[in-house]
Amino acid sequence: MIKGVGGIFWRTKNLETIKKWYRDVLKLDIDNWNGTIIKPQSETETIFSFFTEDDRYFPTDQQVMLNFQVYDINETMKHLEKLGVPLAKEKESSDFGQFIWIKDPEGRLIELWEK
Repeated sequence: MIKGVGGIFWRTKNLETIKKWYRDVLKLDIDNWNGTIIKPQSETETIFSFFTEDDRYFPTDQQVMLNFQVYDINETMKHLEKLGVPLAKEKESSDFGQFIWIKDPEGRLIELWEK
């Protein structure tokens, strides 16, 4: 029944700051309608997963965590360092891939993942 994820929508306290941060840091081409369309590439996946309220994988006061799949985690880390964006969690490797975490200007934890 489900064809794919249709979108991610949330409210923000400072629209222009958030748009600029996501444009500069994550290189998302944010259009004048305040969003962008990310077209699936081959070898990409969208994970939909539930966590219990007390699961410590990401902060319990954050209801939703964004996860963006990246082409090259090391190049992404170089880009973040160049911009002065600190990692909220150092690179971690597992059977699922490599992961790093950063925070947006409003403190939302974002996971970046190379499969």
